[in-house]
Amino acid sequence: MPGTAVSPRHATHIAYLLDAIGVERIELHHYQQPDKEAIKLIKDLGLKARLTAWCRAVREDIDSALKLDFKEVGISHPVSDIHFKAKWPDTTPDELLRRVVDTVEYAKDHGLIVFVHGEDSTRADWNFERKFINSVAEAGAEVYRICDTVGLGSSDTQAPVPTGIPQKIRKIKEETKMKGVEIHAHDDLGNAVENSIATVRAAEGVFDDIYVSTTMLGMGERSGNAETEKIMMNLYVHYGFEKYENGLYWLKEVADYISYATGVIIPPNKAIVGDNAFTHESGIHTHGVLRNPETYEPFPPKLVGNVRKLTIGKQSGSAIVKHMAEQMVGKNIEKNDPRLESLVKLIKAVYVSGERKSSLKDDEFKELVKKSGLVK
Repeated sequence: MPGTAVSPRHATHIAYLLDAIGVERIELHHYQQPDKEAIKLIKDLGLKARLTAWCRAVREDIDSALKLDFKEVGISHPVSDIHFKAKWPDTTPDELLRRVVDTVEYAKDHGLIVFVHGEDSTRADWNFERKFINSVAEAGAEVYRICDTVGLGSSDTQAPVPTGIPQKIRKIKEETKMKGVEIHAHDDLGNAVENSIATVRAAEGVFDDIYVSTTMLGMGERSGNAETEKIMMNLYVHYGFEKYENGLYWLKEVADYISYATGVIIPPNKAIVGDNAFTHESGIHTHGVLRNPETYEPFPPKLVGNVRKLTIGKQSGSAIVKHMAEQMVGKNIEKNDPRLESLVKLIKAVYVSGERKSSLKDDEFKELVKKSGLVK
């Protein structure tokens, strides 16, 4: 992600946490010395997760992966004319394909498991991409990654290739020899999670091996990628993927650590792991949540290691004000107590100018409770 850099120590702990929540495969860069140091530290952890080296389609990258004792590699190469013309204007697509095949064969000859990443797949000519997939499959690649590199892919089951991802899944099965598929979705149009889940739906029962490439908090180039936490929760909530259940409780902790390690601030309204994901202020919401949290929460915050918070602010109604005041004074307050009405008015007065932008802090609320006469 632009503007971030992670130390080997932090990278190692992040890998440990990803393994703990159930991530099954962690893909690592291995070009700079800090990356190499991190890889050695991560390997010493003895994780359950498989470790994979991200590689370009050159033998030198495979050699680097072998020196670091990787057992599998992901070989990335563009498959669209846009990339071919921009990066290799004097080289034909077939010449480029031979380079990729050579790299795959070289990796297989050295005993590596090989994934091939089709960069810019959702803008690639299918006739060439089909040839590309078959060629790398024959060379020994086991999984093909559909890379929606600029987020233009579509989850529409009727959308044609190249943008139609479900259609591409069907064509890969029907027209190629590839054994497994993967989706790597970018979020330029906000559809990374949708496209990733659509891939799982389209590939279920069709391919034995289905992978979803994700990043915590959606970190990545430009608008980022499909969020690990959202994919896991969608698969758990909508499709009953119980294998993630034991790790869900740590999602918030993992997100907070990654924020600390990278300096990336988590938006408070970030789904699942944001500080406000289960925070309620408006009268309608707080009134409902006080009676039954299910009214405005799709699942208990504890499930993902988050907490429910009730705040007093511009939108707060008498129900939440009464509830919070009772907690502060330690006794019940009658609904028609004039001091409660006074407290509500005092709170509204804080926001009447329009200058106040945030909820009340605990000490501010306590001061207003005193002013209302509810506590001496």
